Amino acid sequence: MDKIAISLTVNGRLRQALVPSRMLLSDFIRHELALPGTHVGCEHGVCGACNVLVDGKAVRSCLMFAVQLDGAAITTVEGFGQDDLHPIQHAFWEEHGLQCGFCTPGMLAAAKELLDHNPDPTDEEIREAIAGNLCRCTGYQYIINAIRSAAAKLRTAETEAA
Repeated sequence: MDKIAISLTVNGRLRQALVPSRMLLSDFIRHELALPGTHVGCEHGVCGACNVLVDGKAVRSCLMFAVQLDGAAITTVEGFGQDDLHPIQHAFWEEHGLQCGFCTPGMLAAAKELLDHNPDPTDEEIREAIAGNLCRCTGYQYIINAIRSAAAKLRTAETEAA
């Protein structure tokens, strides 16, 4: 099996590897980099559990080959709060936006992409942003509450920093 050299920045750290040309990004992250926070649910790009940020955009890692991302910057759930919980993670905890936790990494990626581009989203915009992420536990309202709370926390932190 042919292997291809790739170089990626994952959670702020340069990572280089030789990978099979057909290795999925989700498998590379979980097995080669030992970052199990990226969950694999449906393996068809339907559930959103495997979402990671690629150059700031939430993508389904089960639908991409690792070699496609040579040179990209990837953020997994492990990269959200390097020393402490990220405000989005903290809001999910405070607002009970997670139950079993399986969908949470993908939800966090979708929420982060949304809040990076829209610091004050409406509930409808939040619903649209997470529409591609399936959760079987929460009924989504707690997740929406968590993202709304995270947006407020991030706006307050930005105001205080200015």
